[in-house]
Amino acid sequence: MTETPKIRVLVADDHQVVRVGLRSIIDAEPDMEVVAEASDGRGAIAAFAEHQPDITLLDLRMPGLSGAHVITEIRKLSPKAHVIVVTSYDADEDVYRAMQAGARCYLLKDTFTEGMLDAIRMVHAGRRLIDPALAARLVDKVNDQALTTREVAVLGLVAQDKTNRQIAEELSMGEETVKARLKQIFVKLEVSDRTEAALVGVQRGLIKI
Repeated sequence: MTETPKIRVLVADDHQVVRVGLRSIIDAEPDMEVVAEASDGRGAIAAFAEHQPDITLLDLRMPGLSGAHVITEIRKLSPKAHVIVVTSYDADEDVYRAMQAGARCYLLKDTFTEGMLDAIRMVHAGRRLIDPALAARLVDKVNDQALTTREVAVLGLVAQDKTNRQIAEELSMGEETVKARLKQIFVKLEVSDRTEAALVGVQRGLIKI
């Protein structure tokens, strides 16, 4: 009888204790094995290129490159790559960017352990998985008016407590243009002031402070 090949898994996480724990759990299963590990984004891409795993378990935020960038580069190497995002963060923009880049599954670290093995098997079989609550928020995100790159830049400086004049100088635009962009930001984020706009921007993962 021909033995069914094991599901080959790459574990990419910047915390060694997490990598060790995941390897222990996965290698204990008769139908899967960890074939490589990585501790940062560039390492994950290199490990994928070398080992061509069936499944990549990817921490969304590691040193070097963003999770979305890593997913994009991996899928350049293999358009059909199956990437499962594993993270402690559930900011809307992070989820959206990861799924848009081609992630097949999104698992939060505080809930993923018991469902991780099933997720690996299901994604390997071609299915996509995402927590229902996150899925609902993704729909909202898609339906939202997205901020332009310039508006995100303005919002980032607002979060740094910059005045309109300082923002205008840094972005080489007039103060009236800054005011106009702020009005658009308030409308799109459904907020009424700068503080609330910055808070919503951070919560949605649009900006980092």
